[in-house]
Amino acid sequence: MAPALRLTKRKDASHWPRMSSTFWAVILLTSLLIIYCGQLAAGTCEIVMLDRDSSQPRRTIARQTARCACKKGQIAGTTRAMPACVDASIVRMKQWCEMVPCLEDEGCDLLINKSGWTCTQPGGRVKTTTAL
Repeated sequence: MAPALRLTKRKDASHWPRMSSTFWAVILLTSLLIIYCGQLAAGTCEIVMLDRDSSQPRRTIARQTARCACKKGQIAGTTRAMPACVDASIVRMKQWCEMVPCLEDEGCDLLINKSGWTCTQPGGRVKTTTAL
């Protein structure tokens, strides 16, 4: 004789709670908001990390990492001493001063080997930047 099938439900089995459609709509919208807020607007940059080393006398070495969301034909660069999206041809041709990397009152000069640029302040202080 075959065993009889049990048609009764177990009392210890857990059920998924029933949620209203409004609850799921709120969960979905919250998830989309969290995802959207983590994205940068096209053509903008943000500084992710800044590290300064002043261990050498009369010299400070600063390393900066930026995250950019550049438009087509643009690449991450520097404008007015802040990360910015610049025309990709400037970086390709290493014409660094064309992206206006120095502050308004500073003068920009290319390094001899075009590996970066210098910003000279009116008082004679020089800031040298090398591109990676």
